Amino acid sequence: MSIRSKLLIFIPLLVLLMNLVTYFLFQSGTIVQDSYDLIMGRILKYKETTGASEDSLKAVYSYLLHPAEDSKEQATRKLTYLSGLHSSLVDTGAAPPLTSSLTGYGNMIRTLLSLEQQTLAAAENGKASEAFGHYLEAERTVSFIRDEGQRLVEGELDHYRPVFRSIQAENARLYKLGVAVFALGTTLSVVVAVWISRSITVPVSALVRSAKSVSRGNLDPDLPAGGKDELAALSGAFTGMLAGLKESIAKDRDIAEKERLVKTLELQALQSQINPHFLYNTLNALSKLALLEEAEQTSDLIVSMSNFMRYNLQNLDRQVPLRNELEHVKEYIRLQQTRFRDRVTFLLDIDEKALDIRVPSLTIQPIIENAFIHGTGHMESGAVISLSVYSGVSATKIVIHDNGIGMTENIRASLLNRTQEPPAEVPLQAPSTGLGTRNVFRRLELVYGRTDLVQIASEPGKGTTVVLNIPAGRSGMSSVSADDSR
Repeated sequence: MSIRSKLLIFIPLLVLLMNLVTYFLFQSGTIVQDSYDLIMGRILKYKETTGASEDSLKAVYSYLLHPAEDSKEQATRKLTYLSGLHSSLVDTGAAPPLTSSLTGYGNMIRTLLSLEQQTLAAAENGKASEAFGHYLEAERTVSFIRDEGQRLVEGELDHYRPVFRSIQAENARLYKLGVAVFALGTTLSVVVAVWISRSITVPVSALVRSAKSVSRGNLDPDLPAGGKDELAALSGAFTGMLAGLKESIAKDRDIAEKERLVKTLELQALQSQINPHFLYNTLNALSKLALLEEAEQTSDLIVSMSNFMRYNLQNLDRQVPLRNELEHVKEYIRLQQTRFRDRVTFLLDIDEKALDIRVPSLTIQPIIENAFIHGTGHMESGAVISLSVYSGVSATKIVIHDNGIGMTENIRASLLNRTQEPPAEVPLQAPSTGLGTRNVFRRLELVYGRTDLVQIASEPGKGTTVVLNIPAGRSGMSSVSADDSR
């Protein structure tokens, strides 16, 4: 879950939970308050009605003492107010045990209103004695109303005393619940805050430690695993960056190895170029001398040797067309056939379409030399070495085959695995130990950036077949040359 999702889900949920609990507490408090208001409202109405009865009686008495229009209006207002209280009291009702008492109390008020109205009417008509008699009856009724109202108040208090206690208990419970909700909300807030902060700080701290480890040279640090948030994506990007860094380092290492190989070959070339122009001139002079002495075969051999050495010394640091490489191979074969004569037959099968592709110089000749020396060198007759070139769409295939003594699996694996040393079974007394062939394979790997360009098929006594696959459309790197120290 992403950090944004955590914040958008858990924080609103926490706030919603707190709001729900607060609403529950509010509703509970409202119920308690409503019950309290109902009880106190009834008691206050009893008190207010009793007080209004006494006030209306006083207003009527004032009118009897001083009959005037304003005193009559005041008495009428008091009677109207008392009538309204009576209606409100009847609508409000009383506790179930006091229903009959409330009915009697209401009848007393109606009686009082009737007597007071009769008193006012008699006084207005000049019937003082009749008015005074109605007043005395009203006064006794007010006394009854006062006593009955007090009894109703006490009855309400007696009836609702358990309710008051339950309200007090509910208030105490709500107080405790409020404290518990506060503690729970605080705890949940702290837990959610710690959880969200840890989900951020722990991976960040791990990334910081990994970055410090990388800065000290460790390219395989321990990275936080799992997760689907933004920090997991950051960790993945960091992992990708390390992979890219490793790849870049590997490329730099390959380039450094190529440069080292080039420098080594340049040094070897310098060491082998002991005044090459003098050597070429000397070989040319020997060739002319052989012609003068009518030794044409010796002259041809000297020319081949001169061409062979010139190619070896001048093409160390660049790529050449395949046709040039094949001409160099032919010069080498001409020299070897002078030595082996009819003991070795060399076969060529060349696809003319492939002659213009470019290959690193001295790619084929070391393998041919290895076939002569290790493959067929011990054969007295019947030795065959073939070189075939096939042009394809994606690659040009170069196949070198000999019917010589073959090689064991250990030697074959050693030639393909450039990191291994040659096995002890390679004949050390031979003019070549196979190191030149190994370097050819390694150079192809460095030039084309692939490790699947060479295949070797061989069994002891059944000959050897070496297949080179030169990728099409790839010119390679001209800074890599051959190692001819075979």
